[in-house]
Amino acid sequence: MKRSVLLATLGGAVLAGGMASAATLDEVKARDVLNCGVNTGLAGFAAPDANGNWQGFDVAVCKALAAAVLGDATKVKYVPTTGQTRFTALSSGEVDVLARNSTWSFQRDTDLKLDFVATNYYDGQGFMVPRALGVTSATELDGATVCIQTGTTTELNLADWFRANNITYQPVNIDSNAEGEQQYLAGACDAYTTDASGLAATRAAFANPDDHIILPEIISKEPLAIAVRHGDNEWGDIVRWTFFALVAAEDYGITSANLEEQAANSQNPEVQRLLGKTDDLGAMIGLDADWAKRAIAASGNYGEIFNATIGEATPIKLNRGLNAQWTQGGLMYAPPFR
Repeated sequence: MKRSVLLATLGGAVLAGGMASAATLDEVKARDVLNCGVNTGLAGFAAPDANGNWQGFDVAVCKALAAAVLGDATKVKYVPTTGQTRFTALSSGEVDVLARNSTWSFQRDTDLKLDFVATNYYDGQGFMVPRALGVTSATELDGATVCIQTGTTTELNLADWFRANNITYQPVNIDSNAEGEQQYLAGACDAYTTDASGLAATRAAFANPDDHIILPEIISKEPLAIAVRHGDNEWGDIVRWTFFALVAAEDYGITSANLEEQAANSQNPEVQRLLGKTDDLGAMIGLDADWAKRAIAASGNYGEIFNATIGEATPIKLNRGLNAQWTQGGLMYAPPFR
């Protein structure tokens, strides 16, 4: 396909080689809806509820971005993507942003021409097995069959880890978490491996979650990050700083409950800048002064989102761990709003 035809086909949204034009912000505004790439269905992170409304930790990023850019957190089209289709959906222009538990890696950042703007969940790969299997460590899985999603870093990590530990396994390839859950419960594999957060989310959806255990080994670093197309720095800045607004809000004690009071009365210069009372940071990224305020109002600050969707009080039961604020021993840290 000729380059001119390709550009016409994609509405000018993407350049050859997967690089974005600078028009993403304008196109989202003209369309009046954000196309957000999400998981096909992972409890707590991104899944439609009984009424078809998408909910979850990653979905909250989409809502915050729509609120910041379009003034309405509901103006989102959720596009389900698998491990194999997610990056094509982004590079082709089908989605404007990918908020879908995707690991930030060297090859994806450089060779696939993606820009990962921020890590929204620090994770690592683990293993889940039936309690009845009697296994207490991944090192006991020699010769096991393992369900694994193709087209993922998980697939490569698994091969590396088994090789390093001088044990063998038989892969059972799956395309989605739903298929993995089905195959695992049907006994097609002895173990299921993916990000530990994904295992917790999957187990929570089982009829008898206590019949399954997540083994103690974490065999990789999996910084799950929000991605945009390479080359559109203006759009990347908007997505990056919208996420950081959620992190900074928690750091400064701004919540969905006290947002208006903080905006009206806070004497903290950083809070005043973040909430658009001084300096007009929005003008620097093509938005109005209240962009960050709307983003925070959409689903709350980072901590509120975490606790409501995947935290210890939810069926997913994840603790903050590395995803705690930097002041609480975690890695969540927003650069200065100034």
